[in-house]
Amino acid sequence: MAAPDHLFNLRNNFYLGSYQAAINNSDLPNLSPDDALERDCIVYRSYIALGSYQLVINEIDSSAATPLQAVKLLAQYLSNPHEKESTIASLKEWLADPAIGNNATLRLIAGIVFMHEEDYIEALKHTNAGGTMELHALNVQIFIKMHRSDYAERQLRVMQQIDEDHTLTQLANAWLNLAVCGSKIQEAYLIFQDFSEKYPMTGLILNGKAVCCMHMGNFDEAETLLLEALNKDAKDPETLANLVVCSLHLGKSSSRYLSQLKLAHPEHILVKRAASAEDSFERAVQSVA
Repeated sequence: MAAPDHLFNLRNNFYLGSYQAAINNSDLPNLSPDDALERDCIVYRSYIALGSYQLVINEIDSSAATPLQAVKLLAQYLSNPHEKESTIASLKEWLADPAIGNNATLRLIAGIVFMHEEDYIEALKHTNAGGTMELHALNVQIFIKMHRSDYAERQLRVMQQIDEDHTLTQLANAWLNLAVCGSKIQEAYLIFQDFSEKYPMTGLILNGKAVCCMHMGNFDEAETLLLEALNKDAKDPETLANLVVCSLHLGKSSSRYLSQLKLAHPEHILVKRAASAEDSFERAVQSVA
């Protein structure tokens, strides 16, 4: 018989966006040292997801294990945009160290950081070998970002062979279905619907369902789902970005959501695209003035 997985619920909460629940229910008894280390990484990554970067930076000291040091590096990267270069330099230094460079958590954090940087080739250097379900799921995300759904599908098949019912396998399947569009949108919606019936509703699940609804032209239902997500987290960037798009399709003003997004997440791709469009419009006006 396989040993019980003491971290199953903790991981699931984290994967589905129940970050506070992951933190609140992390006091688990009788964990092995490896499980305790993984538990701590998930808890600190949950704090990062909630924007509590400084707490993570303060609590993880220089004597902590490599996976925790990697998580601290992610908090430093996200907390201070002006020092990204030095953080990335430290990350590359650690990855080049033969003693720790192949650590799965370090490779995962490297993949997340380089995906943020839109340096997908560099991200894949560290994630492509896989080794954990999170690394496989991150590969699916990276390939989707690269518009290579064929490679994403190969990664998904690997995940399905390992564990077809794993939460990350189901999420990766939904992401790929959304990327492929067409008849696959209904399949993606059913995956998010299944999550919403099995687990507490989170912003991630609500946004997933809402994006499916928008693809299917059901903008009123999408708006309802997104407003529910906004009640859970008023600063969530994906909720705000999706509300901007949904409002435009409903013929409603999206300026308030876009303003909130600009204030809370000035580096978001939708903010950058809006700024670029405004600049182009201004130049066009000047040229005919």
